[in-house]
Amino acid sequence: MRLLLDTHVWVWSRLDRSRLGRRTAAALESPENALWLSPISVWELAILVEKGRISLNLPVAAWVDEAMERMPLRQAPFTYEIALTSRAVDLPHQDPADRFLAATAKVMGLTLVTADAQLAEASELSVLRN
Repeated sequence: MRLLLDTHVWVWSRLDRSRLGRRTAAALESPENALWLSPISVWELAILVEKGRISLNLPVAAWVDEAMERMPLRQAPFTYEIALTSRAVDLPHQDPADRFLAATAKVMGLTLVTADAQLAEASELSVLRN
């Protein structure tokens, strides 16, 4: 499978694996799956750190570099098609990070790995629920 990690799933995989369900953890560990990360997740992480909602043991840039070295993630592009799709995707809210992640999954044909119930209910997306 080609899996796009929602920001919280990516962060949990590095900081608190106990928050990952068995199925999610197995999917992330399987060498048969290609794991993708959107630059929007890095942006969202930086915001969460700035707001004090997440604490890291390193500056954000260094933490991201280390996380990318330890987990084989492909960087999803941020394209004009994804930007336009973010406005058309059927979600019940306007959260920009969620909209960009949903649009990335839709445009690239990726399965979104998430614990977010609202994203998991999006009929246009392939979703692996945590």
